[in-house]
Amino acid sequence: MGRVVGLCRLANKLGQHNIRVNNLQPTAVNTNMIHHEGVYKLFFPGEPNPSREQFAQAFTALNTMPVPWVEPVDVSNALLWLASEESRYVTGVSLPVDAGFLQKIGAS
Repeated sequence: MGRVVGLCRLANKLGQHNIRVNNLQPTAVNTNMIHHEGVYKLFFPGEPNPSREQFAQAFTALNTMPVPWVEPVDVSNALLWLASEESRYVTGVSLPVDAGFLQKIGAS
């Protein structure tokens, strides 16, 4: 993630050309990428058949808000806002769509 955030520094050079540079930082997103046995076993290595419910409890503990993950539409809506005219003066921003994950771990 550090390199992607570092790319936002390009906003300083590209802003004079009306080019905006931003990035999204989602937490876990409710997709097949996180919902499979391999990922579940990373969180519960001693459990032969970890369940989605166990996984949800573990992920909920990672976020400030009491949700285990965000929905894909939440990330899409943030992206649409960043690409819209409504955010025309927003540049150099790392926008977390993370249910408070970064705040909880102490990052800013």
